[in-house]
Parts: sequence; structure tokens; C-alpha cells
Amino acid sequence: MLRGIDTPVRYIRNRVFTEVAKIGFKEDTTSLKDDMEMIPYKIVNDDTEKYRESTYRSRAIVRERVRLAMGLSLRPEDQPTPLTAGVEASNISEKYYEPPLMQVIPSACDACQEGGYEVSNMCRGCLAHPCMQVCPKEAISMVDGKSYIDQSKCIKCGKCKSACPYDAIAKKERPCAAACGVNAIVSDKHGRAYIDSDKCVSCGMCMVNCPFGAISDKSQIFQLAHALTDGEEVIAEIAPAFVGQFGEKITPRNIKAALQELGFSEVYEVALGADIGAIAEAHHYVDKVVTGELPFLLTSCCPSWAMLAKKYFPEMIDQISQELTPMVATARTIKQEHADAKVVFIGPCAAKKLEASRRTVRSDVDFVITYEELQAMFDAKNIDMTKYEAESSFHDATGAGRRYGYAGGVAESIEKCINEYYPDVQVNIEHAEGLAECKKTLALAKAGKMNGCLIEGMGCPGGCIAGAGTNIPVAKAKKLLNTYVNNSSTPIPSKELEKIELK
Repeated sequence: MLRGIDTPVRYIRNRVFTEVAKIGFKEDTTSLKDDMEMIPYKIVNDDTEKYRESTYRSRAIVRERVRLAMGLSLRPEDQPTPLTAGVEASNISEKYYEPPLMQVIPSACDACQEGGYEVSNMCRGCLAHPCMQVCPKEAISMVDGKSYIDQSKCIKCGKCKSACPYDAIAKKERPCAAACGVNAIVSDKHGRAYIDSDKCVSCGMCMVNCPFGAISDKSQIFQLAHALTDGEEVIAEIAPAFVGQFGEKITPRNIKAALQELGFSEVYEVALGADIGAIAEAHHYVDKVVTGELPFLLTSCCPSWAMLAKKYFPEMIDQISQELTPMVATARTIKQEHADAKVVFIGPCAAKKLEASRRTVRSDVDFVITYEELQAMFDAKNIDMTKYEAESSFHDATGAGRRYGYAGGVAESIEKCINEYYPDVQVNIEHAEGLAECKKTLALAKAGKMNGCLIEGMGCPGGCIAGAGTNIPVAKAKKLLNTYVNNSSTPIPSKELEKIELK
């Protein structure tokens, strides 16, 4: 996984987001089209590092990145279309995300081979040649003293690789496909990657794992900068996985002050909504599962997990929690006090962009951006976070709500609430992380193997701290978030939160 490594892919993405944010922050939009046309030339020119074999190909790819960063779709390959086509529809502060969210930039894709095994130059031509002995199809022979795999006979079972004492047989995998737990990556007629939107649940793991940066998601960074510049009341709600994402020494006070410098009027913790959800889920489990009304309960805070359950196991929809997700619960809390304000969810998750586009959520959450995109907005305004510190930190949430940021944390927080407020109830917890494991868990639940359980699912391996929009390695993020959780002044929310009416 490439997350947390400062690769050229991350650098180029940051440059594109930063330049798009800059034109979003401009008060005069009459030069918008010219500004867009200039971005590829700013990022790719004679003075910049050459990342591809051709300057013209690099610029072509950046042009598509600019469109996605503006919230537009990629241009068709089979007809001439200006870079700025459709930009009038994006030059507003009310634009919602339109599927498909994840898109492959064809000119950036290297058309990696989909699968198979190949003998590398590590082969020693050993006397035992166990690879030949274990092959069930006699697809391996010795050619010029080295093992050779006849691809027409190979069934890709992998036994040869397992048997080789020198690890000389490589498994060829398309990185994006290997990272996709729902097999949504297919090939187009040219052998390039293509995302099957009927299967995709928009977790973004393909985007994170493509070493060519050929997969990207749409952004609202331009529209948000537009809204902040127009002087509208814009309030941020920031997910608990923010800890460490902008630098290990950056404190919540630094982040809060920097967001206010960017133009946000107030900042709330999404962990507040998680607290509300933890209490509600605890009550839901006791009221529905313990009584036998439901066989089990699936959490709903991860949109990729919820989308996976609905797409692949539609008969289990009734078992998905109907409680508000932390993003929506926090947004509704904000709008009860600031009815005319625009609310921005800032988090690690790409799939939240589509959750906010649902008809039932649109009136609650106006924008969704990731930590990666927020960093670019700070860069566009030359905001050094170390130079800003708010008078107070975040005091909206408890350790339970903040724990939602890592895999297993949701179930753990709900369990703690049940143990505290329903001490006579035996709670059974299961959790899955990564879409492949989530599918297995749902299959077991469907087969009746998890009756009586509270089942947490996280689409990204590691949970929210491993989301597609994060900036640092997962292990580091987990350690820093744990510290933040443990330093919380209150461990779990009050039971009175279950009485809050937000629906």
C-alpha cells in the first residue's frame, strides 16, 4: 500500500488540488476557463521533473485530473472535447457529486497484466525443480537450464510459486484489482483497467494502490473554496481520524485555528455524531437483537460496507442499522443551531462523497472533502498550521466517539455503552475490515453463523484511518489516534443522548 509515502503520484495530486483550490478562492471568476487551461502548463513544463516519457502525455493526464478535481467527469476518448467543457455547471457552490465517483484515466493506465505466474531471473535451475513436480498441468519445463511456464497450459493455481525455494516465480497482479475486494476492476478493449460501477462501492482502495496514479476520484474542492470566498457561513465537521494527518506535532487547536483562518466559522467533531450513534446502536441492539426481533445487527457508519451489504446481500437490508451515521448526526446537530449554514464533512473517506449525495442527506451535508484535499486548500492559501492555535481544543465528543476512527473501534464503543447502561445484557461482537473480509462475514451472517451478534464492517483495511483520503501510514495513524482516545476527558457518552431527536 502506497499510503503515507511521498511519491510523485501524491505530489502531482497535491499540485492539481492546490491549483484548483487557488482558482476557487479567486473572487473574479471571469478568467476561470483560462485559469483551468494554464494548470497543466504550470505543473508540467521544462523546469519540472519528468515523470513520464512524454511531456504531452503528462499534460494530457493532468488535464483529466483537473476535470475530476473540478467535480467534472473525464472527457470521452472518441471525440474532441475542450478541457473546460461543462465547467459552467461546476462554477457554483451547490454542486453535488455525481457517480461514478472513482474513474480510471485511460491515458495514465499502464495496462498491467491481470494475472498469472512468471519465472524471474532469480531462477537457479536447481536440480530438484519442485515447480515442475507440483504443477498439475505439466505447464513447466526446463529451457536453457531455467524453469519456463507455458502460459497456454497454466491454470494460475500458484503451486509452483509456493514450492520454489528461491521465490523465483512471481505472481503478476494488477495492483488496483488486487486491492479491490469486490472484483470491480475489469479490462477495456485495450487491456486498460476499467471500473465496473455496478460492483464498485467507492472505497477508493484501487486509487490508493495504483502506482501509476491512473485512478482518481472527483472533488468538491473548487466549489468549497468558492463558498468560503463568497462569505457564506460555512461550518466544518472533522472526523476523528484527523489526528496526525497534518503532521505529528499538529494539535487539535492548530487544526481548529487553521480551519477558521481558511474561512470556516466554526468547527465540530464528527465524533459527536459517533457518540450519538454509539448510544443509539447500543439501545437498538438490546431492543432488537437481544429480544430476538432481529437475528443480528450490522453497523452503518461505513458507507462502503453499507453499500456492499445492500448490493450483494439485499435480503439483509433490514439488519443494517437505521441509525444516523456520525457524519449525518453531527450535521443535523449543527443545522439545528445554524439552519442557514453550509456544512462540510472533512474526513478520510472517499465513499462519504456519495453518501452526502443521497437525497435524504443532501440537506444536511453540503460538501465532503478528504484530509488530502484539505491539505491542498491550506497550501493554496499558504497556511502554516504551526502558526495558528485556537483558544480552545475540541470538546464535543468522548473517547467512544473518537474510537470510531479505527477498525474494531465502532463495535468496541457500542459494547462499552452496553456494558455500562445495560449491565445484564451479554453482547456478542464481530468486526470485519477490508471488502473481501466484509463479504465473507456477511455470507456467514446470511448462513445463520452470527446470530445474536453486533457486526461492524469497515471497507478499508484498518478502518477510517486507512481511508483513501488520508495522508500518513495506517500504523502511525492508529498509534496517534489511540493516544487521542485515551486522553479524552470522558470515556463514553451519556445515556441521555439516545433521546436526541435528529430525524
